Amino acid sequence: MQFFSPAEIAENYIMAGKRKVNTPIPKMFLLAVLAGIFIAMGGAGATAAAVSVPMASVGKLMGACIFPGGLTMVLLAGSELFTGNCLLTIPLLEREITAAGMVKNWVVVYLGNFAGSLLAAAGMVFSHQISLFNNGMAVSVISTAASKCVLPFGDALIKGILCNFLVCIAVWISFAAKDVAGKIAGLFFPIMIFVLSGFEHSVANMYYITAGLLAKKIPAYAEAAAGAGVDMDVITWGNFLGVNLLPVTLGNIIGGAVCVGCVYWYLYSKKCQSDQSGT
Repeated sequence: MQFFSPAEIAENYIMAGKRKVNTPIPKMFLLAVLAGIFIAMGGAGATAAAVSVPMASVGKLMGACIFPGGLTMVLLAGSELFTGNCLLTIPLLEREITAAGMVKNWVVVYLGNFAGSLLAAAGMVFSHQISLFNNGMAVSVISTAASKCVLPFGDALIKGILCNFLVCIAVWISFAAKDVAGKIAGLFFPIMIFVLSGFEHSVANMYYITAGLLAKKIPAYAEAAAGAGVDMDVITWGNFLGVNLLPVTLGNIIGGAVCVGCVYWYLYSKKCQSDQSGT
């Protein structure tokens, strides 16, 4: 099986990063909306798989095996994902893009991901798709949102770092492959590991918590969740944005932009290697 070397991956991503930053804002936003929907669909599928299995540990493993479908769609169907774009520090450090261009991309893509996640969450809840398994899926959706809304800041931050370290490694590995099968195989295990480990992904949480916020407003779902002992009072927009999304997003930036992007630029970029050799 043929694949690109790490140095070639760095070079290829630098070219891809330049295209990402130079994409017109309306197109960039729409691509980000698609990515938000793709990740949300991966999350929805993972939830459906998990709640269909009586043994919780096996259900979690099943869900973790489904979730990589979201990133598969992001990378192969064509879209823009904030967490993956944290690797833009590579072309930034290579001086092929500007800090302003990188930040513009991050902001536009983040907002587009949020919009796509909201659309997907509304579609899942208001189509009553989460009534599957006698409202078991709705209970899982609300319970997941509640647990994410009470994470301590430090826990959320560190879980965000660990998550996007793995996500960006998955993206990096996918860039090594020269065919579709290789890309899917390469991204699968890092994503499965992050989901199985319970790490925190900002874009996935845009779907998970929004779905919980919407679902708890529907009496049948709220009653089922209350019967399962879920504390729905903690699911608020304030807790969503301040308690979860803020530290998770910061963690995702550290894990992706610093722990992967900066490190791999140092290890494999041409300019850095040239500087080290004194040429």
